[in-house]
Amino acid sequence: METMNRKIISIAGLILLLAISCKDYLEPYPSGIRTGEDIWLYQENVQGLVSRCYDYMSRNYGSTSSASYNNEGVYLDGATDDAVITSSTNALRRMASGSLTTRQDPFLTYWNRDYQSIYLVNLFLKDRRGYKTRYLLDPHLNNLVRRRLQGEAYALRAWFQWDLLQKFGGKGINGEILGFPIITEPLDPSGEINYARNTYDECVAQIIKDCDSAYKYLPLAHRDFLVGNKDDLLYSGGMYWGRMDGISTRALKALVYLTWASPRFNPGNVIARWDSAAVNAKKVMDFKLNIDGSVANGFNPTTQVNWFNPNFPGIVFASRWVTSNADMEAMERLFYPGGFQGYGEIGATQELVNSFPDKDGYPINDSRSCYDPAKPYENRDPRFYSTIFYNTAQAKKNNTGATMYTFENWENGGKDAAGVRSSNSLTNYHIKKFVHMGLNWSDATINRQPHSKFFIRWTHMCLAFAEAANKVVGPTDDAKYGISARTAIQYLRARKTPDGMNGISAPVPGNPDPYLEEVANAGQAEFDILVKNERRIETCFEGLRFFDMRRWTTDLTELNKAVHGAGIIQNEDMSFTYNLNYEVEGRTYTSAYLPIPYSEILRMSKMVQNEGWDGWN
Repeated sequence: METMNRKIISIAGLILLLAISCKDYLEPYPSGIRTGEDIWLYQENVQGLVSRCYDYMSRNYGSTSSASYNNEGVYLDGATDDAVITSSTNALRRMASGSLTTRQDPFLTYWNRDYQSIYLVNLFLKDRRGYKTRYLLDPHLNNLVRRRLQGEAYALRAWFQWDLLQKFGGKGINGEILGFPIITEPLDPSGEINYARNTYDECVAQIIKDCDSAYKYLPLAHRDFLVGNKDDLLYSGGMYWGRMDGISTRALKALVYLTWASPRFNPGNVIARWDSAAVNAKKVMDFKLNIDGSVANGFNPTTQVNWFNPNFPGIVFASRWVTSNADMEAMERLFYPGGFQGYGEIGATQELVNSFPDKDGYPINDSRSCYDPAKPYENRDPRFYSTIFYNTAQAKKNNTGATMYTFENWENGGKDAAGVRSSNSLTNYHIKKFVHMGLNWSDATINRQPHSKFFIRWTHMCLAFAEAANKVVGPTDDAKYGISARTAIQYLRARKTPDGMNGISAPVPGNPDPYLEEVANAGQAEFDILVKNERRIETCFEGLRFFDMRRWTTDLTELNKAVHGAGIIQNEDMSFTYNLNYEVEGRTYTSAYLPIPYSEILRMSKMVQNEGWDGWN
């Protein structure tokens, strides 16, 4: 019995035994009386094999409550040089300090989640059984539904495989660059459960194959204006916004190729990988500009990001939205200090603050910058004011109205200073990004807004294209791809901030971005540095820098640098003295990779652990 139990719980716990647990993973599954085979008699349950997978995706960038952690967003930034987690017992903070134990693995749940989802779509795809199911009596409409579901099944398998590769791919203790065990058939619980990890390259090939298979079945995008026959809108078009479509598979390919092309996974610097990343990112950019941007209220590259609009045109693929009161104020509770009824669970680092240039786009250490270290928060990149709450910053109602709260981060009496409350950031910076500035718990009617996670958006594609195109043809060449890497970055520096402030520059004559032009003309190496900094600014707290830092480097030097905050003293004349080199925390990484779950290593002799996790073997 013990041997059978160990077989059952390997690879995501194998909780997906068809005969006993499908009811936990199908949507809907109205009763527990149907056997695994019975689901094929009910088309709504067959559809549930696909639609249930979307429920497994993160729906927020942080916790859904003070006691519930989502380690795929802002907390993952807390294990980088962008942020510091306040709680000393948080698993990701312990990982960053080299003290994570096998009992605290913050990523086991995602290994399980991914394989649960892969199981469901494998079941749907097996013998094309999901495709052959009759969903509607009308042959034409039935074909719309089955093709969409077939495409989504391939796309979702690619999505969760990508998540496994990004999180768990790395150099094994055997010296090979490995990915995850590729499983494309529903697991047989009566069979042998002892899987080996496929090579990293094999995993990439499988993901790309699934993306291409999905593209053959899916509509280009779930948009009403792309549906030719309006009678089809009940089963196609915008009602499926939030599900995988053709253009999201192109975006996913861009992200996969970008990581595969990066130094850690591309020691030979195979240029074709960079080219594939640029080509696929450009396809998404073209779609946004020329198709999504061709309709009224469609996509406009100059429009600011709106984190609270479920139909924001800059989205390529996003999670389902959360609408409970606790979830709709999750980010505000998470980021605000205790003085404003928050938990202050994480704060931005001085390193991140320093990455924002001055208002004209010059780095703060450039001699032409208007940055003043005695007044470090004046004349900064407009994006800074949409991202960070700093000493004396004001939280204004809807950014322009009455002042709801003023931050006091000086250590000699400031209510929001590190150490004054356990609910204050340790760095003397608090986070503004994702915060709905219309929310004030003192209002008679509290204005909460739904949150979700924008997995892929216009910004990500511009950054991916710029990084990859620069590697292939340099910053200024626009012949090969139709636009240059410089132009892609200019789109981001020029647009309005989420607060509605004008950007650094505009991509039109007469309103130049002199530093951008200067760096672009300096060549690939200098422009690569700028692109990486732009990526840091644009995607901070989204859970991306953790993986960026690893794919860009080949050793642990950058990962193990100490992080800093602001030491602030209020003077007698009410001015401030700043120590911007105040060390908050050291970092001690022994591996550039995440560990394969310890339980899987114990259960399967073929499973190889990543290097640097000696105690997890």
